[in-house]
Amino acid sequence: MDLTTRLVYWRERPLLGRLARLVLGLVFHIDFPLTVRVGARFTFLHRGVGTIIHPATEIGDDVTVLHQVTIGMSDVRTPVPVGDWPVIRVGDGVLIGAGAKVLAPHSGLVIGAGTTIGANAVLLESTGPGEVWAGVPARRVG
Repeated sequence: MDLTTRLVYWRERPLLGRLARLVLGLVFHIDFPLTVRVGARFTFLHRGVGTIIHPATEIGDDVTVLHQVTIGMSDVRTPVPVGDWPVIRVGDGVLIGAGAKVLAPHSGLVIGAGTTIGANAVLLESTGPGEVWAGVPARRVG
């Protein structure tokens, strides 16, 4: 397990968590809020540098995220109160390629288990299990 992946898990610890969040942000430019739930065996490849994760994200088991990934909202101009944020669910075994953008509508978004999101894809809708999505905007290609 590389350093940034360890820091993701350490960010929840009482004392070590502050240091972990500081290093994630200042050194690796990763925004990974405490509210993000992370399953077992989460992995950052290429240290996940430049990754931004929305606070209302739930990440399943065995998920791999490459660098410069953004998981967020597609319409940032319409204010949504903090408690009403739609949930973005990343299923078990998902691979999100380098530079991919997962942008959820106000109804939320689900990435099905075993799905692969290609590099630099812009995903704007939910996926089924085991699918492959690529392109801008992303379309199912497999």
